[in-house]
Amino acid sequence: MSYKFHPTVLREYDIRGIIGETLGPDDARAIGRSFATLLREAGGKTVAVGYDGRVSSPMLEHALIEGLTASGCDVVRVGMGATPMLYFAEASLKQVDGGIQITGSHNPANYNGFKMVFQGRPFFGQDIQKIGLLAAEGAWLDGTGEVSSHEILEDYIDSLLAGLDGIDPAKLAAIRVGWDAGNGAAGPALEALVARLPGEHFCLYTEVDGNFPNHHPDPTVEANLEDLRSLVAEKNLDFGIAFDGDGDRIGAIDGEGRIIWGDQLLMIYAEDLLGRLPGSTVIADVKASRALFDRVAELGGKPLMWNTGHSLIKSKMKETHAPLAGEMSGHVFFADTYYGFDDALYAAIRLIAASARLGKSVTELRGAMPNLLNTPEMRFQVDESRKFAAVEEVKARLTGSDAPAGIEVNATDGVRVTNSDGWWLLRASNTQDVLVARAESESEAGLERLMHQIDEQLAASGLQRGPQAGH
Repeated sequence: MSYKFHPTVLREYDIRGIIGETLGPDDARAIGRSFATLLREAGGKTVAVGYDGRVSSPMLEHALIEGLTASGCDVVRVGMGATPMLYFAEASLKQVDGGIQITGSHNPANYNGFKMVFQGRPFFGQDIQKIGLLAAEGAWLDGTGEVSSHEILEDYIDSLLAGLDGIDPAKLAAIRVGWDAGNGAAGPALEALVARLPGEHFCLYTEVDGNFPNHHPDPTVEANLEDLRSLVAEKNLDFGIAFDGDGDRIGAIDGEGRIIWGDQLLMIYAEDLLGRLPGSTVIADVKASRALFDRVAELGGKPLMWNTGHSLIKSKMKETHAPLAGEMSGHVFFADTYYGFDDALYAAIRLIAASARLGKSVTELRGAMPNLLNTPEMRFQVDESRKFAAVEEVKARLTGSDAPAGIEVNATDGVRVTNSDGWWLLRASNTQDVLVARAESESEAGLERLMHQIDEQLAASGLQRGPQAGH
């Protein structure tokens, strides 16, 4: 039996679509059959399955499990929870060989999708394309799998709290934190966590509601942090933490309400970690500030700039044995005393730990950072057939014999150009028909010149910056 997915659904890092339009139960069943076939061919047998708080998630879970068992895999249901809880189940349950989380992450309420782990490694890119090929050929194995359930929450909370081991309890007892779960899937785990945390904690929107009635659960958008800002100001808290819809991305503000962006959080984590593991490699994506790479080097670490994309970063961490990595988007990965997957609840624990171990408030740590001017991530529509080609053209112009003097070009992921004014980046999104641009400088005039250079390069490829595209 052959099955075809909507062409927009099988993406670079995950599978995602609009319920009732591009994604439904038949897709979930086919995904289950393909994933189970690949896992059994690789010698695996058992899959952990979890789901987020979206209205459509239970329906997709039911169909996914039908597909997995019909191709001979056993399923361990871990129920509704954050994506990192599924990752934790896959990493910690001895009998489990793979994991699938049903989640729409931070997308609008009518979206949903699947994030996957395969025998302890990220499942992305060509792996996801194989799901489609197997389905199109109907080349599925047959079998009869069994289904069981496992309550993972308590073990998961224990593993989070281990991030505070060895820290003076008096320092932890003094910390006061605000939290915003955004009605996402991390809410119940957050409530269980703060009930056991020392210090004072104030929570917003921990009730799971797939319609997201208070604000959209994307902590990288400043408007979504307003309620948390108000809470921190009103209660005079040390800092605030926010989560995305499935709990794998962190957002943070300090005691003065200033945002601590993903690369700035990494600067704090690196200072804490490099004090204990000197000389370690710290990975950040190409969108991260120069200040981060400089700070890691200054602290005696080895900064490594890598491709954007949580699956790509996780793979690079395994390859380089880096104990810490992160992205501007708020995915942070710890592999020193944790599992190396992106877990926003654990990242929050490590922020509390860093502040206590370094003997500085989060506000002090944020205040000590260089005051650089940077643009937000600018995303603009470009035809799918042109996006990668345009970036290649820019790269060719800037590295060829006629390249301008005084620039340094890093082509790790797109084109990142550094000159006396700072740096700018142009890269093609792996998941949408957009180009992504960003720039950073020490001055307004410098930032303006960098933006002008981006516009010049786009014009030379017959493109212009605009209109802006959303996520």
